[in-house]
Amino acid sequence: MATVQEKIKLMKSKKEHVMQGGGPKRIEKQHEKGKLTARERLDLLFDEGTFVELDALVHHRCTNFGQEKKELPGEGVVVGYGTVDGRLVYAFAQDFTVEGGSLGEMHAKKIWKVQDLAMKMGAPCIGLNDSGGARIQEACDALCGYGGIFFRNTAGSGVIPQISAIMGPCAGGAVYSPAITDFIYMVKNTSQMFITGPAVIKSVTGEEVTAEQLGGAMTHNSTSGVAHFAAENDEDCIKQIRYLLGFLPSNNMEETPLVETNDDPTRMDENLNTVIPDNPNSPYDMKDVIRMIVDDGEFYEVHQHFAKNIITCFARFDGRTVGIIANEPAVMAGCLDVNASDKSSRFIRFCDAFNIPLVNLVDVPGFLPGVNQEYNGIIRHGAKMLYAYSEATVPKITVILRKSYGGSYIAMCSREVGADQVIAWPSAEIAVMGPAGAANIIFKKDPDVKQKTAEYVEEFATPYKAAERGYVDYVVEPKETRPRIIQSLNMLASKREVGPAKKHGNIPL
Repeated sequence: MATVQEKIKLMKSKKEHVMQGGGPKRIEKQHEKGKLTARERLDLLFDEGTFVELDALVHHRCTNFGQEKKELPGEGVVVGYGTVDGRLVYAFAQDFTVEGGSLGEMHAKKIWKVQDLAMKMGAPCIGLNDSGGARIQEACDALCGYGGIFFRNTAGSGVIPQISAIMGPCAGGAVYSPAITDFIYMVKNTSQMFITGPAVIKSVTGEEVTAEQLGGAMTHNSTSGVAHFAAENDEDCIKQIRYLLGFLPSNNMEETPLVETNDDPTRMDENLNTVIPDNPNSPYDMKDVIRMIVDDGEFYEVHQHFAKNIITCFARFDGRTVGIIANEPAVMAGCLDVNASDKSSRFIRFCDAFNIPLVNLVDVPGFLPGVNQEYNGIIRHGAKMLYAYSEATVPKITVILRKSYGGSYIAMCSREVGADQVIAWPSAEIAVMGPAGAANIIFKKDPDVKQKTAEYVEEFATPYKAAERGYVDYVVEPKETRPRIIQSLNMLASKREVGPAKKHGNIPL
């Protein structure tokens, strides 16, 4: 019979074997591709010395196709928990050096465990994906594994933040777990996502495309909108994830972290008074406005490369996180289109789920006209924004900088869909349509149409008609915007709003 010391030695050797992953040669290949190993990634994600690995000794039980002869250390995935900036976080990292990180029954059950623990403890769950997909030898057991992950992703949606990083291949059914989570990061040149790869596409449709063109980081960040953030390499990706977590609460029952700032909440910026051009059709960069009003000029843009005509970002006012939705006049004149509607609606709903107030910066001439937009369902997609704002119960503050016309006025969170405070600049134009176009309709048969149009523009291309009806709470000098927003956020901090009893609504997806 083995002694206690011999048993301890055996335990250490088993753990050491697991720590080696797929072995030195496969680890070297991983590094040659510009990729870190699963454990190296987790070491960067968590505060030093805090990661606790779970289920390190789990082993598969597949006996098909020679699998019984394979050990597969750690089952191709490393799971556990630790702290990020002192806060509890759960994570899994697929290990491409072990059977290509392929997912089998026990691999999936390890992921299920951290998902379940994250829900019980009310902590974020991070998935670092680097996998060849389902382990074919395990057939239905592998598919069952994916199904359980998707189910838990959905159960956790709106309860805990869920973040996915694509740090290698992610194909077939594997893509749907990241797609359900709140945010997707992709690493340039080393990560791809697609349902069917280039070879299958060529055999079925005859189209030729590279893996990078089909599902690379910039394809999904700029064209499909599937991914929210692009990273230069693994280190940059994990650094960005840690940064994002700093804006978010651990769960939907908590407030966002309060961060110390030296930026005076009463600070005014004279540059705001000159940011709007005198010509109402001239563009300017809305990001300049955001920098001037938020704490320390710092914000983190979500979907930076997708639907650039609208900006969605996290920032802080007096140390507290807000979500900003802002039209970008420098791109497509800030019009709302199909992609901008989808982008903003999802961001609004995330912020509402996690108690993050919404600040809306409005300069929108309307929904983008065109046959293509109508055929692609701009009515349905635009309705998502109306639905998302109407449903949101967090504090909602709307600042109208310049144009705010027609349906897009409502879609950018007008008083009627729940704005708690509406602030307008003197340059604001709130109307059913552009004043010049409206005057041309009203005075079409008037012999003095030019004079009448000029008078109409002078009277109606202003915020004052809306203010007279109480649709605008304040008309402020632009430089006062930051302190006014902070005053409003402080006033709205105790907001409580409960809608009618229902299982859930039916958002126009």
